Amino acid sequence: MTIGEHIMLLRKQKSLSQADLGKQIGTSGDIIGRYERDIMTPSIDVIIKIADVLAVSIDYLVGKTNLVLDKATLKQLEDINTLPEAARGYILNHIDMMIRDFKNKTAYNHK
Repeated sequence: MTIGEHIMLLRKQKSLSQADLGKQIGTSGDIIGRYERDIMTPSIDVIIKIADVLAVSIDYLVGKTNLVLDKATLKQLEDINTLPEAARGYILNHIDMMIRDFKNKTAYNHK
């Protein structure tokens, strides 16, 4: 997907008009329409504003990842990242174990 397609999809998911999104980032709905049709490419400053309004990461908005992370999840990851290395490792090991257990449980329940 292009950045314009991502903007349009996310804007519609949030039930925002082009004018609404434009107003929230300090531009017009016409400009948002041009971004969505890939006639214009927003500057990095505008991309940051759009990502904030649409509550997604910049990476998702520009198509670098297909993973949509909400602000709460991003905050949790940032919090984990600020911990000492031993604490980070402990938490990440537990997350890995829970993911493995969930996948195993799901695999056995579908047989």
